Amino acid sequence: MILCKIHVHDNDRILAACDKEILGMTFRGEGVKIKVSELFYGGEPVSEDVFIERTKSVTIMNLVGNRVVEKAVKEGLVSEQSVMVIGGVKHAQVVIM
Repeated sequence: MILCKIHVHDNDRILAACDKEILGMTFRGEGVKIKVSELFYGGEPVSEDVFIERTKSVTIMNLVGNRVVEKAVKEGLVSEQSVMVIGGVKHAQVVIM
């Protein structure tokens, strides 16, 4: 299951999405750290298909988790070269122009 939450800031719609099982965890590696905070990522649990549907209405995506990032790569939403791995967990940020 994937957790999705949409934040609205000025003219941007930001999709925060993560693999459900990593919510609340912090990952570290190579001088970087990411906290999968409930405040930012703790949204509605959705299927992979609903996650893909939500990506169509946003201008920015912030994705954490191997499953959610791999799905975004498979769907052509994220370039494999843009994916970071932090503490064994994939992370990607996308700005849609």
